[in-house]
Amino acid sequence: MHFVTLFFAAQLAAASSFWYENIVHNGISPTIPNGHNWTVFRNVKEFGAKGDGVTDDTAAIQAAISTGDSTGRRDSPHFGTTGQPAMVYLPSGTYLLTSAIRSAVGTVLMGDPTDRPTIKAASNFTGNYLVIGRGNRHAGLIGFYYGVKNLVLDTTGVPNHNITLLDWGVSQNNLLSNVKFNMTHGATGHVGIGMPQICSSLIMNDLQFYGGGIGVLVTSTQYHLKSLFFDGVKTAVKLARIVQGTGQGLEFRNCNVGVDATGGGSGMFSLIDSTATNTTTLVLADELSTGNRSASSGFLVLENLIVDATVGATLKTASQTILTGSIPPNKTWIRGNIYHPDKSFSRSPGVLLNTTRPAALINHSTHAYHTVVPPTYADVPLSSVLNVKSHPEYPVHGDGIHDDTASLQSIISSPSSRDKLLYFPHGVYLLTSTLSIPPSTHLIGEAWTQLSASGSFFSDPANPKPMIQVGKPGEIGTAQLSDFILTVADILPGAVLIEVNMKGPKPGDVGFFNTHFRIGGARGSKLHGRCRSKRPADCLAARLMVHLREGSSSYWENSWGWTADHDLDLAVDGELGLEHNVLYQMNIHNARNVFVGLQQGETPYWQGPENTLLAPEPWGKYLIKSDPDFAWCSPEDEMCRMGLYQVITNSSDINIYSSGFWNFVAGSNREMCTSDCQHNAVLYENNSRLFVYGLSTINNKNLVIERAGGEQATTVAASRVENSGSGIGGFNNAIVAAYLRQSS
Repeated sequence: MHFVTLFFAAQLAAASSFWYENIVHNGISPTIPNGHNWTVFRNVKEFGAKGDGVTDDTAAIQAAISTGDSTGRRDSPHFGTTGQPAMVYLPSGTYLLTSAIRSAVGTVLMGDPTDRPTIKAASNFTGNYLVIGRGNRHAGLIGFYYGVKNLVLDTTGVPNHNITLLDWGVSQNNLLSNVKFNMTHGATGHVGIGMPQICSSLIMNDLQFYGGGIGVLVTSTQYHLKSLFFDGVKTAVKLARIVQGTGQGLEFRNCNVGVDATGGGSGMFSLIDSTATNTTTLVLADELSTGNRSASSGFLVLENLIVDATVGATLKTASQTILTGSIPPNKTWIRGNIYHPDKSFSRSPGVLLNTTRPAALINHSTHAYHTVVPPTYADVPLSSVLNVKSHPEYPVHGDGIHDDTASLQSIISSPSSRDKLLYFPHGVYLLTSTLSIPPSTHLIGEAWTQLSASGSFFSDPANPKPMIQVGKPGEIGTAQLSDFILTVADILPGAVLIEVNMKGPKPGDVGFFNTHFRIGGARGSKLHGRCRSKRPADCLAARLMVHLREGSSSYWENSWGWTADHDLDLAVDGELGLEHNVLYQMNIHNARNVFVGLQQGETPYWQGPENTLLAPEPWGKYLIKSDPDFAWCSPEDEMCRMGLYQVITNSSDINIYSSGFWNFVAGSNREMCTSDCQHNAVLYENNSRLFVYGLSTINNKNLVIERAGGEQATTVAASRVENSGSGIGGFNNAIVAAYLRQSS
């Protein structure tokens, strides 16, 4: 008996070795009444789930998701906003469902990454979805703050059902990573991921699909599909309706079709660094109209594709095979509107061009861009994890009231913290001065822990200062942040939320994963009340979200920076935070070796028609050398003096694969746009080896303007008229397949 007991104890220890399952959980939700008693961490077994593969665990898991407090459930009208976070944790095991479970805003469904648990449809399952990854109140284009990771979803027990394993009808600030989708082989009614609403989840990464009819059914806007594996799926990716997207590092085995872009709903898709074996057709596409004024749809970029002799066609249409074999490194096959280095324009049904990639960014054996798997820290022992709120010497509160700067700096700077994982339980950690991150530092949050700038230190727009400073100039090392929201607690025009100086020894060593920026009135911030005038000049919330300094390197995956709240949280007197960034959304200046898989952006809603505060105002007095001054616009041109989406100047070796730049609402009256409500989308000036693929806009007159170095005047390089799209989603869109005018 004694030996049996010892063996059983050893088995229990082996089954629960993941540090997160065993650490002290003392996260709080300080922005709601009685939030110090709010339960953030929820082990489904504490709600009655068994995970034994026999018991019906539907009600228990739903209870773990939906349980609120004495005022109501999390999915009731009282809740459903960002102040009620929940980390719903599933230990290893098999959890049977007889009907769908539904998530709620602020929920992360997370399994043990050392042995991913399985959520499985029971043989008597009813319904069309296994997991509904969105709430019943906030979904689609306002579907923020949802997460699913480290799980296996399984529908092999219902082979004859028409079922989608995951409804992912969500948008930005979401996480879908490290999930396996098990479907019955040959079951054409099984779909791995669907998105039944109009939405725009920016990235889905590191997923595996087995069997079924469709792996990913894409029906909305823009996506970055990164490191997806498909085996035995009839159609791995179906692009039913998409403006533009990137497939990077996709692997197809034993599929009928890798990417199906037929049906007229696909605007532009780039497939790069991907492989196929025993797959009938890698890409299936519609015929392309070659007339210069034809609608821009069905555009493709194919680059660094490896297919073997078992692949019948690399690209085909219903009537013909267009490509066979691999696309070699340093060549790009382009279909669509092309702006060539000699300044000519063509609409090509398909051409293979010589291109380059930055040598510093590629694996020289595969020629693929370096990517990394977002860290799960599955192999970190509990003894190597430090809960910053449980430190015996330095008190940390995370309550949105106390200043945590000094204690956090002492913890982070302590030699005993080096190479440890620093765990920040959910809360709001106020920082009143710069928090310095030295080499060998790894920080992880919980359900988007908030780090919030506060106080006069960040108040001077003429002297911006960082809230988080990653490394000192010249430092080399590792530093990683995962699962955070960075924000401001007040109007702080001198705040730079992250400044990066450190260079990593290899790609991903200085990395930011599922780390986002929310400016303009996050719950608990004074911005809601202080910006009620609706006058942008009264609400200079922050100077910069991210500043990547000279000599630094960094890897960003799944990051969203926005100056907006939409209607997630309760407003003050009916007002919501102001939208988006005044001068630009991304500015690449004096840079080298940059890869962008997908950038999506919108201009501030208050800019545009009848607006009297024209860019660069209200920042005109505080511009730095790299900021656009809009001197190419006439002084009173409100359609020209609007925040640019992308500015690239004096840079080289820049490769961008998808850009979606939208303008839905513009002007002082916040009216919906029905035509060109902004003149210019991007500015390119004095660059070399700049390769831009899949540049798309909605309601912008000019996609690209150019300016010669030292000159103020600009020229229109690409207009909406010559790139007009097919009206995808009813919007006035335009698409450029490839902009190569500054690629020489």
